[in-house]
Amino acid sequence: MQHPHCFIPTAARLTFAAVLLASFACGPALAGDARAGHDKARRCQVCHGLDGLAKLPDAPHIAGDSAIYIEAQLEAFRSGARVHPQMSIVAQGLSDQDISDLAAYYSAIEVTVKVPEF
Repeated sequence: MQHPHCFIPTAARLTFAAVLLASFACGPALAGDARAGHDKARRCQVCHGLDGLAKLPDAPHIAGDSAIYIEAQLEAFRSGARVHPQMSIVAQGLSDQDISDLAAYYSAIEVTVKVPEF
């Protein structure tokens, strides 16, 4: 029986558990080097900006995103699981270490938010 305060459907919980277990089964992640990622980010700056704030209207901001998320997206582009005209090409040339370094750099950028006062 599902706990009355747990609103996450069973299928979603099972999917999350499978993804979590798969991440451990893939072996240890490479430690990303944010300084090396900064140097490698020069090729990303045209679309995403060196500061991670997109320069093009159809490119996402990636500053401050989770390193896990950034790595997963770059790996998906590289493998073909996710397809985008530019990113699929760019990701093909990235090593596992490049991906870890870029993720470490962009995730280390601090983004601040100012909520409007009413």
